[in-house]
Amino acid sequence: MEKDTVVNIKIEKAETSKINEVDFSNLSFGSVFTDHMFICEFKNGSWQTPTIVPYQKLSMDPSAKVFHYGQAVFEGMKAYKDDQDDVWLFRPDENFHRINKSSARLAMPEFPEDYFFEGLHQLLKLDKQWIQKGFGNSLYIRPFVIATESGVSASPSAEYKFIIICSPAQSYYAGEVRVKIADHYSRSASGGFGFAKAAGNYAGQFYPTSLANKEGFQQVIWTDSNTHEYLEEAGTMNVFFRIGDKLITCPTSDRILDGVTRKSVIQVAEDMGIKVDIRPIKVSELIEAANNNELKEIFGSGTAAVINPILGFGYQGDKWELPSMNDSYATAIKDTILGIQYNTIEDKYGWRVKVD
Repeated sequence: MEKDTVVNIKIEKAETSKINEVDFSNLSFGSVFTDHMFICEFKNGSWQTPTIVPYQKLSMDPSAKVFHYGQAVFEGMKAYKDDQDDVWLFRPDENFHRINKSSARLAMPEFPEDYFFEGLHQLLKLDKQWIQKGFGNSLYIRPFVIATESGVSASPSAEYKFIIICSPAQSYYAGEVRVKIADHYSRSASGGFGFAKAAGNYAGQFYPTSLANKEGFQQVIWTDSNTHEYLEEAGTMNVFFRIGDKLITCPTSDRILDGVTRKSVIQVAEDMGIKVDIRPIKVSELIEAANNNELKEIFGSGTAAVINPILGFGYQGDKWELPSMNDSYATAIKDTILGIQYNTIEDKYGWRVKVD
């Protein structure tokens, strides 16, 4: 992203920093936030002057439309610090385009590119000390947009807030993950907005996931809403299946999030000489491969974990465990992506963006 346009951002610095109160060796993901936040308001048909202010609570009318009609979208991205104290982003252009794509689907105004990148860079420079060096350490970045107009008429809001908050994060470890393949509940439907990072998509997952938790599974692999025959996503992640020496993932659609990490996994895998099939895959095909010992790996991909191996799955009362792999595709691909993110290997793709 070339920052050619001069953006006037009003900056109010925090009087004191909270950083000395934080135990960076014992962080709970997404619970501690940095000293500053970025805010820009949409009023009278246009985005106003953006500001960076001390991290603070919001004051909103109880009738704000976000509470009643769910106009809320968000993104998840990270900043990384290398051994030279330089700060890097990973494919931030993808997150920018996707939050605008999500906004458009929910009848929300798209955000200006120069506002986004200049605001993000200025925010990260202010809170640079919150980004810890070392593999696994990062700063989780949460841009989001909410409808703020007062009134409970069922119509799109005329006012919005675009906000970016940041949270220091350690290496993500979800423990052992086994998944239940959905045969009743759906994450999204054709013609809906499953492709958007809309708040409501995640709210709808909590109940069926809690039912799966009671059965001993940590997540759900969602299937298509029409037939429940085709595998789609794993929890809040895109999902990959290694059958033999081939990596399979379903194509994106209006039901499935076009994940930034997913795109990266596909590109890295292909460059490693791994055959990647992007096609629909049936539950029955997965079970047949597991029964024939051809199913070698399942893993999810996303911002938080990069890649999260899945050790087993269940379907309609039956369970399967996956073998332990010495030549794991998941490990090799993850190591390459992490190397790019932390500036320890060459970035031949141009995915790494320096914050300066």
